[in-house]
Amino acid sequence: MSKLKSNAGAVLQELLQDGMTLAVGGFGLSGIPADLIEAVRDSGVRELTVVSNNMGVDGKGLGILIEAGQVRKVIASYVGENKLFAEQYLAGKLDVEFTPQGTLAERLRAGGAGIPAFYTKTGVGTLVAEGKPLAEFDGETFVQERAIRADVALVHAHTADTDGNLIYRYTARNFNPVVATAGAVTVAEAEVILPPGALDPNHIVTPGVYVQHLVQASGRVKDIEQRTVRPRTVLASA
Repeated sequence: MSKLKSNAGAVLQELLQDGMTLAVGGFGLSGIPADLIEAVRDSGVRELTVVSNNMGVDGKGLGILIEAGQVRKVIASYVGENKLFAEQYLAGKLDVEFTPQGTLAERLRAGGAGIPAFYTKTGVGTLVAEGKPLAEFDGETFVQERAIRADVALVHAHTADTDGNLIYRYTARNFNPVVATAGAVTVAEAEVILPPGALDPNHIVTPGVYVQHLVQASGRVKDIEQRTVRPRTVLASA
């Protein structure tokens, strides 16, 4: 059965409610589901908990949800590129749960795998471990981290088929695969959508069983957080 839908806004309007937890794939502005994020903004839903590696930048990516005042809490590993986010956090207007990047990825993966919690050395002896259970294994101390299970997961893929099987391209294969499995409902946008059976099974990263809704991604220009260039070297002619 085809999972392809014609309108991202209509799909999310039916799924979203105030107070939900959203898990969002991508890294900053790389590999983010930009169309789906805009649809969340346009839905007007509020009091969201957003789980993502970071919150984009001011005016782009997940930053537009911060600007719209729709986010109550953020679970992320890095927020340094978003000035408004930092201002709201320091002013006590936004609840932030900082999580080491690898731990965040594993919390999402565990949520998708049905593992309620796990132990890691990362964060032991720091603020990250405050209030969390500790245990000793082989003479070393580990901190317990709970899995993350989101109400709705939003991901961006390069190629998909209408059954919802997903293939990611380059750095879009950062948090998107683990986010896709961590949602009770997963909505994917894809740049290229093919008929069933068109994808090589060996290349599929996220099986369609994890994806409930699929939409066509727009052909927007992909933003770069910090463009760094150097003068072009002109070779002297022989």
